[in-house]
Amino acid sequence: MPNRLAHESSPYLLQHANNPVDWYPWNNEAIQRSRDTQKPIFLSIGYSACHWCHVMEHESFESAAIAQLLNDNFVCIKVDREERPDLDQIYMHAVMMMNGGRGGWPMSVFLTPKLQPFFGGTYWPPHRKMGMPGFDEVIAAVLDAWNNHRDDAIHHAQQVTDRIEQVGSSAQTDESVPLTEALVLNVPGQLEEAFDATYGGFGAAPKFPHSMELQVLLRVDHRQSSAAARQMVTVSLDRMAAGGIYDHLGGGFARYSVDARWLVPHFEKMLYDNALLAVAYLDSHLATGNQAHARIVRETLDYLLRDMTDEAGGFYSTEDADSEGVEGKFYVWSKKEILDQLGAEVGERFCTVYDVSEAGNFEGQNILNLPRPIEQVAEANGWDLADLESELAASRARLFSVRKARVRPGLDDKVIVCWNGLAIDAFARAARVFDGSRYRVAAEKAASFLFEQMRESNGRLLHCWRNGQAKLMAYLDDYAALGNALVSLYEANFDSRWIDWAIELADLVLEHFADPEGGSFFYTADDHEQLITRNKDLQDGSVPSGNSLAAHLFVRLGKLTGRAHYLEAAEAILTAGANMMQDSPSAVGQLLLALDGFQGPFHEIVVLGDRTQADVADVLRDLDSRFVPRSVVVSMDPNQQETSQSLAPLLKGKTANDLPTVYLCQDFSCQKPRVGKDEILATWQTLSDPS
Repeated sequence: MPNRLAHESSPYLLQHANNPVDWYPWNNEAIQRSRDTQKPIFLSIGYSACHWCHVMEHESFESAAIAQLLNDNFVCIKVDREERPDLDQIYMHAVMMMNGGRGGWPMSVFLTPKLQPFFGGTYWPPHRKMGMPGFDEVIAAVLDAWNNHRDDAIHHAQQVTDRIEQVGSSAQTDESVPLTEALVLNVPGQLEEAFDATYGGFGAAPKFPHSMELQVLLRVDHRQSSAAARQMVTVSLDRMAAGGIYDHLGGGFARYSVDARWLVPHFEKMLYDNALLAVAYLDSHLATGNQAHARIVRETLDYLLRDMTDEAGGFYSTEDADSEGVEGKFYVWSKKEILDQLGAEVGERFCTVYDVSEAGNFEGQNILNLPRPIEQVAEANGWDLADLESELAASRARLFSVRKARVRPGLDDKVIVCWNGLAIDAFARAARVFDGSRYRVAAEKAASFLFEQMRESNGRLLHCWRNGQAKLMAYLDDYAALGNALVSLYEANFDSRWIDWAIELADLVLEHFADPEGGSFFYTADDHEQLITRNKDLQDGSVPSGNSLAAHLFVRLGKLTGRAHYLEAAEAILTAGANMMQDSPSAVGQLLLALDGFQGPFHEIVVLGDRTQADVADVLRDLDSRFVPRSVVVSMDPNQQETSQSLAPLLKGKTANDLPTVYLCQDFSCQKPRVGKDEILATWQTLSDPS
């Protein structure tokens, strides 16, 4: 008999609908049952693409014996962290406090009926093994604490809750660290300590991409030429693109690498990782001219269009690590399979290039990767490079076609506003750089989908959508990520309705998420369900923090519209995070990107002219091909009326003749206009190479 999760829309919750555990979703009924019976709550949080979540389900939640222990003694609640990141943030703080800073998913937390956590961890095997306590032992210990030492358990839960509240409310205005560009310029020296000069990236295994920090390094290099910053970016992006973390047949990145050299991925693919990495590779291409990075952007976005896009326009959330119950099965190859498909001669060349052997490089199978650049392999073997690259392209296409017939990993096809905002931003920016109508249309279609399906009549957003149903109040990062995406979309098509919507979202953030005592913004709205604390997030996790995205949005809109209160809101957030930017830059990459814009010099660029005319199109295309990170771009045909009043202050008094005309402004103080294609192109050169 299915349990209560059978009525949910989340693919993750539905995966547990036939467990013998008497699961509840997070709701008032479950909480009230705990309070009525005085049974503690067992809260299990995970997500559909999580490999170890599947393992714990099969080992423990499908076990009749363990299910009976849970059902008899607890109220069991299952939560999809992607639907309820507010709960995930709060209880992850608790788990990390109780476990020396360690956390992860599946997250397993035991709560009092007042929802306060008194014990927690992550994955436990059903019975003790390899030095890990068994879930059966954990349950017994928790029951002993609750039944025989309840006062101590409740006291401990209160202490943990008090500490969570301190962490959640600590992001107040603190002017002890001044907001200067030194906070940005100091980043390379701080990151070099953790940089892996051989394989790129930061720290040891497991290794995550850190895309936002790489973008910060590119901005440092733009401010003052930095060989160290460029090296960290180039080595990291090159080695990730060569590693097994990148899908060499279908494009797109897995979430992280379990080793230090990017070979063995955690095979799940997340929308947010691919959106953020596409932007990092795009920035690198613009800043350095690296064409290989441009190819990675296209292949990654093409993967999202092909495999992660709903017919209605929204982007799906994740693809699973597992296929047919086996981690990575969809992606790996035996050497025999490849030779059978490509033939002996071509197949051997492919195997030489992509590190395929009889023994394999992953559990007897092979993860495709490039331990050496293709150019080096060609030279070492006396192969013509052009012929080899053409042959490899045909081989990849053949193997991709074969792979399509395999059982695909599970797909979580819900649409999340924040992650869609990150993807829309990536598509809009790529549309400018590659002059790509396909990418622009994808961004426009996704934004229109969110407007029509996930925006309520009062302008408020809903957080997630699946199968025609939108639900749950949106969070700070939903509003801020989408707002930023809409500014980028405006810069891709100059349709001012996107700016008007971005302003609406920013105003809703100010109205419903601001802390009346000042400082940064709350993650949940003022009319959100009351939880044990109202959290503030400044540190980036797997996605940029809501506060850092909001600061970035407020900077861009403040510069576009001249509304000082947006810049004041950005400054309050940045001031609250100044200590972290100084001491722990790797935790606040997105906040440093916002600070980079806030500190300037920041250019408001106004392009006047008919964009259907060749010269106007040429100057815009040339601007779009350059790395000008601290800028916003407005374009208007002087023969037409601008429909948005929000842009009127920046456009006021600006005129043009028959030639394209550009006004370069800072804080709404504009230099004399540049007129004509040649003068404008020289201006772009100055902006992209300030040194």
